[in-house]
Amino acid sequence: MTGLETLQQWVKESSRIVFFGGAGVSTESGIPDFRSVDGLYHQKFEYPPETIISHSFYVKNPEYFFRFYREKMLPLGFEPNITHRKLAQWEQAGKLQAVVTQNIDGLHQKAGSRKVYELHGSVLRNYCTRCGKFYPAEFVKNAVGVPRCGCGGIVKPDVVLYEEGLDQEVIAGSVHAIRNADMLIVGGTSLTVYPAAGLIQYYRGNRLVLINRDATPYDDQADLVLHESLGEVFSQL
Repeated sequence: MTGLETLQQWVKESSRIVFFGGAGVSTESGIPDFRSVDGLYHQKFEYPPETIISHSFYVKNPEYFFRFYREKMLPLGFEPNITHRKLAQWEQAGKLQAVVTQNIDGLHQKAGSRKVYELHGSVLRNYCTRCGKFYPAEFVKNAVGVPRCGCGGIVKPDVVLYEEGLDQEVIAGSVHAIRNADMLIVGGTSLTVYPAAGLIQYYRGNRLVLINRDATPYDDQADLVLHESLGEVFSQL
């Protein structure tokens, strides 16, 4: 059996699938990846992207942070691709338990997925740091300079910056879903960003599938590895 046939067979037989995804899920919708050759890490800014999207930089230099954020991290107007749509269909059919994602673009929900654990938050949720009032992404995008609430507080995206901890409820939900999965499909992630990458250690089953164009540190632990694009694989499932 080819790798794809094995995957098709396992999907057919599984009823508690969990999908764990990274930037490669969204690049096929046109959203640039941080670490790709033409991604953020290779573009010229006065500071490295890791510095700009760190908590301390945001506090010290909010003007510059928001300029970078609007230009490079606010992916609005993109549409879900075949991977997003297929996962939503599986959930509706009762085969998929949850999606755990490192992405902040909200495309899984846009495709119809209901159970989504967003490890790094979402650009679609923005809150006043003073009074807690909610604002949509468009408010941040259209604001001039630092987006401010009527009360004067800064409106901060609900995105996990470097130096900030992950949401403990999101982590707990992700761990629970992965631990109880009968199949774990990991796609479009280099599995090098922690603590997110460490979550796959909680999987207890024997159907760990890695789908990524490049090799990952976990390839030798997987039960099936496909070095292909997610779109090519999911369009055949």
